[in-house]
Amino acid sequence: MSLDLKDVSLKRNGKWLLRSIDWQVKDQEHWVLYGLNGAGKTALLNMLCSYYFPTSGEMTVLGHVFGKEALGEKLRKKIGLISAGLEKKLHRDDNAFEIVLSGAFASIGLYETPTDEIREKAIDLLKTFGSFQYANRTYETLSQGEKQKVLIARALMNDPKLLILDEPVTGLDFLAREQVLETISLIASKPDAPTLLYTTHHAEEILPIFQHTLLLKEGTVFHKGETKQMMTSDLLSSFFECPVEVMWQNGRPHLSKL
Repeated sequence: MSLDLKDVSLKRNGKWLLRSIDWQVKDQEHWVLYGLNGAGKTALLNMLCSYYFPTSGEMTVLGHVFGKEALGEKLRKKIGLISAGLEKKLHRDDNAFEIVLSGAFASIGLYETPTDEIREKAIDLLKTFGSFQYANRTYETLSQGEKQKVLIARALMNDPKLLILDEPVTGLDFLAREQVLETISLIASKPDAPTLLYTTHHAEEILPIFQHTLLLKEGTVFHKGETKQMMTSDLLSSFFECPVEVMWQNGRPHLSKL
């Protein structure tokens, strides 16, 4: 079991961010965390990465029980994270190869000397995602789509058991978005793929590989289950409190307001 949350709540600065979250995710089971801005998605991810600890409830992530052992870096080294917050911390003058290499040490910047094995792995990942041709370019000169593929390669350097993709295609144009989504599909197709969690508030980003969806609203679980059952016109009309229509194309849902 990758995640096991039982009646988990989180209070920060006197405000409840999450309430009574029950959620179980099996190994190599890929989920979408779907909700509007302010729904509590980021708070939940921060808790999964042990940046926050639950105020109440029982929580186990990758076999680590919160409140019964020291977590921090020990847990985070098993988790690959792609997020806007992490992206902002990276050194813009590092080249793409150095950014990927730093993932082996879970560090911002490269302060240790990589072994030949680590270098070969970074090269293999860059080649897998079609990024090797700009390995020597500085990070700041890359397009947004190129940056996201470099971040994904970085996140995979430690062979994570859990890969969290926090709105990874926000701000990308159509072609760049589809290239990054293809990269995510490629990761999921591998026999040794990590468990994937993908957060978004855009239904059309939900790939066929994400067969489970958790609908998060105002810090609580509105509904959870198979994506085909979550992404329906009736359920999402209730979720958004306004009439919407869901249409499916190429295994992906598309949402429109009626």
